[in-house]
Amino acid sequence: MDYFHLSMDRESLLNMSSLGLAHLGDSVYEVMVRSWLCLQGKTRPKDLHRTTVSYVSAPAQAAAVERLLPLLSEEEQDVYRRGRNTAPHSVPKAATRSQYQAATGFEALWGWLYLQGRTQRLNELFSFLMNSNP
Repeated sequence: MDYFHLSMDRESLLNMSSLGLAHLGDSVYEVMVRSWLCLQGKTRPKDLHRTTVSYVSAPAQAAAVERLLPLLSEEEQDVYRRGRNTAPHSVPKAATRSQYQAATGFEALWGWLYLQGRTQRLNELFSFLMNSNP
């Protein structure tokens, strides 16, 4: 199995829990952010961590998904909503419940795209976010 180039079938993806997708999607998004930051020349460890957190925190992901929603296909929006509507067990102190739920939907979308091997789509969405970052 090549874990860097996956291609999961639709039926298996539909049977996967949204929290499972979000668990994976969170790490996929963080790897992309970390890679982007390193390529931007941010090399001091303290700066890298602080800046990474500013992109991957629940409030930041909630804001990011708001910018992405108009670009998402109907199917991608369905995946996002399914993840967003999953009841969280707890909410971090730095986020509201709605931010955390939006972030979970965002992460579920990232996991869903990754498991299908849709890296080009991930790159399109990520590039849009990094180029339109407020």
